[in-house]
Amino acid sequence: MLDPDDNHELPVIPGKRYFTIGEVSDLCAVKPHVLRYWEQEFPQLKPVKRRGNRRYYQRHDVVLIRQIRNLLYVEGFTISGARNRLTPENNSGNDEERRQVIKALIRELEEALDVLGTR
Repeated sequence: MLDPDDNHELPVIPGKRYFTIGEVSDLCAVKPHVLRYWEQEFPQLKPVKRRGNRRYYQRHDVVLIRQIRNLLYVEGFTISGARNRLTPENNSGNDEERRQVIKALIRELEEALDVLGTR
């Protein structure tokens, strides 16, 4: 579980195409070895591997990692429970959670626009 005193907001995901494991670690407040472990446990998490077996995560991977982190550390799911929650057949009737994810994405996009000064 997360320490209640360490309940800070995660940083906005930058508008990049690929992220290194170190960048994802910082963006999601999860250590790199945990990310590598989650790749084994969550079949949806498949970063691109390039030269030297280096991992490059895309934006959808970062969003998925944040969802996994929330399920495990905030909501208290087990690994298998979180894996089951993320399967498509289990998400079909979960409209409230979808609304929350969409609101969070909109908030992040608005923050990014503010940072860019386009609003």
